[in-house]
Amino acid sequence: EKGYETGEHAPGLKLGGCGAYKAAHHIIKTHAKVWHSYNNTWRSEQQGMVGISLTSAWGEPVDPHSQTDRDAAERYIQFHLGWFANPIYKGDYPEVMKNYVGRKSAQQGLGTSRLPTFSVQEKTYIKGTSDFLGIGHFTTRYVLQKSFPFLQVSSYHTDSDLAELVDPKWPAPGPKWLYSAPWGFRRLLNFIKTHYGNPLIYVTENGVSEKVQCTQLCDEWRIEYLKGYINEILKALNDGVNVRGYTAWSLLDKFEWNKGFSERFGFYHIDFKNKNKPRYPKASVDYYRNIISANGFPNSREVMS
Repeated sequence: EKGYETGEHAPGLKLGGCGAYKAAHHIIKTHAKVWHSYNNTWRSEQQGMVGISLTSAWGEPVDPHSQTDRDAAERYIQFHLGWFANPIYKGDYPEVMKNYVGRKSAQQGLGTSRLPTFSVQEKTYIKGTSDFLGIGHFTTRYVLQKSFPFLQVSSYHTDSDLAELVDPKWPAPGPKWLYSAPWGFRRLLNFIKTHYGNPLIYVTENGVSEKVQCTQLCDEWRIEYLKGYINEILKALNDGVNVRGYTAWSLLDKFEWNKGFSERFGFYHIDFKNKNKPRYPKASVDYYRNIISANGFPNSREVMS
């Protein structure tokens, strides 16, 4: 979406309303081809697994008693996670995506939907092409219905007719998009369990960057973030969600998309100005090391709330 819709990321194309959908369509078909290639050629010999890693926030209705808000929150998840997961687990794009993008395309006078379609053969070929689901998750949004004027330029962001809100009380230790709301992770994991047949899940990305560089490397907010989110994964395990592994994001400060080296997600601080790029452990290193050593929270009273 940022590469082909808004142009913020490489390759910097601004193909509003259709670029992201086309790029995603190719990604999904290519993913299926790779899975089948491995399945047919290497699996019997190597016994490996091929999956896909998808990043999604959780969408929570502003008013859980409002059907309109609940529908909007459902649309939020379908336009993010479901966009890729639905074809792989169910064989096609989410119905709500097809309906909304199709209707808006018709209103624009287009003969076909801006959301591409899979042939019957492609649907069969794509469905089931994941031995596990990788999940990247960082934050949550409150969601409500918001209709965009018909004459507005078409965009992936306006196709779903919703607005995203955050609670100002949520900690926001990192970039402006990343608010800490750990409970959303448990809900996202349970959504995956319910909608995609409780697949094997590996958490491939979860972490927080810092707004200001802490000279003493005292990243207590990262410790709190990790504690909260890992605790919600434990609750999801108790709910019966099939989570097999967890990867914190990330080991080192590194190059972060269009933010370059300014956005630091690492456990280890890197001095990028020094040609040797020395690494210094932040306080979160000890905390996370203890979790790994204990394969859980070292203090048993911290585990469940």
